[in-house]
Amino acid sequence: MPADPTLPSRLIDQEARYGTADDPSIDLICTRADGAYVWDVQGSRYMDFHAGCGAVAQGHNHTRIAAAMVEQCLRLCLTTRAFRNDRLPPLLEKLCSLAGFDQALLLSSGAEAVESAIKAVRRWGYRHKGISHDRAEIIAFGGNFHGRTTTLLSCSDNPEITQSFGPFTPGFRIVPYGNLAAVKAAAGPGTCGILVEPVQGEAGVIVPPRGFLRGLREFCDSQRIMLIFDELQSGLGRTGKLFAFEHEGIRPDGITIGRSLSGGFYPVSALLGSHELMGGLTPGSHGSLFGGNPLACAVASAALDVLVEEKLVDRSAELGAYLLEQLRAMESARVKEIRGIGLWAGIELRPSAGGARQVCAALRQEGLLCVETREHTIRLSPPLVITREQLDWGLGKLKLVIGS
Repeated sequence: MPADPTLPSRLIDQEARYGTADDPSIDLICTRADGAYVWDVQGSRYMDFHAGCGAVAQGHNHTRIAAAMVEQCLRLCLTTRAFRNDRLPPLLEKLCSLAGFDQALLLSSGAEAVESAIKAVRRWGYRHKGISHDRAEIIAFGGNFHGRTTTLLSCSDNPEITQSFGPFTPGFRIVPYGNLAAVKAAAGPGTCGILVEPVQGEAGVIVPPRGFLRGLREFCDSQRIMLIFDELQSGLGRTGKLFAFEHEGIRPDGITIGRSLSGGFYPVSALLGSHELMGGLTPGSHGSLFGGNPLACAVASAALDVLVEEKLVDRSAELGAYLLEQLRAMESARVKEIRGIGLWAGIELRPSAGGARQVCAALRQEGLLCVETREHTIRLSPPLVITREQLDWGLGKLKLVIGS
């Protein structure tokens, strides 16, 4: 049957009537996907350079992850943590072995993982550093995006997501990203932790100056401060390393991961850390109803196996270098700066280009899906399974639209 031309508008109207307000960049209504491709309800195919904001690193509907999910669905999905299940212990060991941390806590959302890290760091500060009651402080960075809970908004300086949601949680100091001197000036006797994205994704794929992350590690060691990396976006291969902290040969005290931890199939996140950090999360002091459920564990285990066994981290490094080389060779008066690391890039446009949203809309007409961030930046995060030929096709469309 021919596609119904009225279907997209009817679905958009239905969502607007019954859903809460949202502002998607492009009114594209997806109905199926496979690998690096997405199809809309009218049958048009698109190359996906967004990939669920990086969550679909293993490609859409990876058959191995799907099979693990279906098999587990027919066995056992949820027990809550009131009872143990047979899928959690092997996943905990796999995660800790891959990442090199002592312990892991399985959760559902990225925000939940960062919230858990904040609780663990604060409790460590009170119990081990001797910080006065309710005086613990965490240093965060301008331009960050850690989530949208009220506590996580409390360490954000983005008015678009913080306006009219206060009062906010105290205990945070925000300093400029990449500025080690500002960190040192902001630290005090109540500083228990530093929370940082090793690469800022929502800010437009901002890569910090070389040596900044190592400087944070050295400063935390000298001042007895916990260093927490939010690797929800940068972790699990996106930057060409399994974790972004590997680029500077350091190790934080804890990391948060999520998104591609499930290949986009199911909400799964985790906090991983040292015994010293994780020891404060004692029974009854913290919990997650769906955290570590057997379905989530089966999906995450398969997703990790795909990343490792299909060598997707190596692919990210190789194709990511090629992507950045090609983007930087692109001649366009509309481009202000190209940033990136691994298969992750930000194309910052000049204000005269009219905003990244309209450029993304033009790319969609050419069959390429990209999403803007912070008004003037196009963010690229194709699935790590993308081939060189598919990447070249997408680069051709970028050059056609942006270079014009």
